[in-house]
Amino acid sequence: MDKLKKKPRSFIKFVVILLFIFVALLVYKKFFKKEKEEIRNGDLTFVFNAEEGWDDSEPCTVVQNIQYVYYTGNDPLWKENNKFGLYIYAENKSFFEIAQNLVNSNGGEWGYVLIPYNVKDYDEGKWGRVFDQLIEKKMIPIIQLWNVDIADYQEQTRKAAEFLNTFIWPIKYRYISVYNEPNDSEFWNGKADPYEYAEVLDYTIRVFKEVNPDFYMLNGAFNVSASANGNSFDSFEFMRKMNERVPGIFDKLDGWASHPYPQPNFSGSPYDKGRWSIRAYEDELNFLEKEIKINKELPVFITETGWAHAEGENYNSSYLPVEKIAEYFKIAFEEVWLKDDRVRAVIPFTIRYDPPYDHFSWINKDKVPYLHYETVKKIKKIKGKPPALSLGDVDIYNCSQEEDK
Repeated sequence: MDKLKKKPRSFIKFVVILLFIFVALLVYKKFFKKEKEEIRNGDLTFVFNAEEGWDDSEPCTVVQNIQYVYYTGNDPLWKENNKFGLYIYAENKSFFEIAQNLVNSNGGEWGYVLIPYNVKDYDEGKWGRVFDQLIEKKMIPIIQLWNVDIADYQEQTRKAAEFLNTFIWPIKYRYISVYNEPNDSEFWNGKADPYEYAEVLDYTIRVFKEVNPDFYMLNGAFNVSASANGNSFDSFEFMRKMNERVPGIFDKLDGWASHPYPQPNFSGSPYDKGRWSIRAYEDELNFLEKEIKINKELPVFITETGWAHAEGENYNSSYLPVEKIAEYFKIAFEEVWLKDDRVRAVIPFTIRYDPPYDHFSWINKDKVPYLHYETVKKIKKIKGKPPALSLGDVDIYNCSQEEDK
């Protein structure tokens, strides 16, 4: 009798369990199980649920088209790289077109420009126009910081990073060179100090990376041909002391900024080698590897270089004539810099400057190009393919099923 009673109860329990499983499957299918569909566009991936799709028989209308910007890649060392560049200034709009006509000439696109940036300058209008010009003219900026107050460098650094991050940059990577020739007292608050600069550099790298990891950090290029005296440090000794103060400081960099000027008197041969030549970056890289024991290979960005020409507002016969300068630049590009895979950009100083630095200018005060501008303009260039800004769009549809009649 007891056994007979137990059988119906067991059967009922079995049926209840089956019903529970069936209901659970229905609930799971309705609320949890969603097949995914992906649509890719550049770096962006849109993920849709298959159940949110529609049948081709459903009447659909586009109710909105959304446009968005994205970058076309994520390789900081892209292969097709146009190395040509020029040193310009944010305050003069005409300089952007003059630079574009040089660095993107003869088949080129996405050449480089270096632009100094005062870390206390928060003029949104001016810098908005700068970045608009860079995007329109397909030029890659290297922003060189300057004019920091050491007493307030932390606050000024963070504000500068946040300000520069508000703009849409022409490519994914945002190049920052952390000041200029800090081993020379003329460019570092009146007194060069390797310990001080190491701390400023370390903090600047950290803060810019916190604000946006796409900031690509370069050192402030050193005056590699400067001698040790009361006004300047030997650059290698300066680097050694920096590393003493902040061990591993150079491993924190993304790239190496260099000022390989042709010495003596900015008149050396393009065939010379060593730290007083246009290949001085080779000695710097060797010192980083052999003496500092750096643990990475740094791509080179030549943020200043060039010969001084005799022509200017006042003729200076101690410099070479512009015809020789044009010849030297052609040799330097074709036989040295373009052949060296370590070099990412070559940015001669400068598009135009007042005396006495007008002897480095690429155009005169009337904006007429010197011969070396025209010579370099004729050199064949590469159509660069960096991870550039691009525009995409997606349509938003409204679809409704017709009611059964």
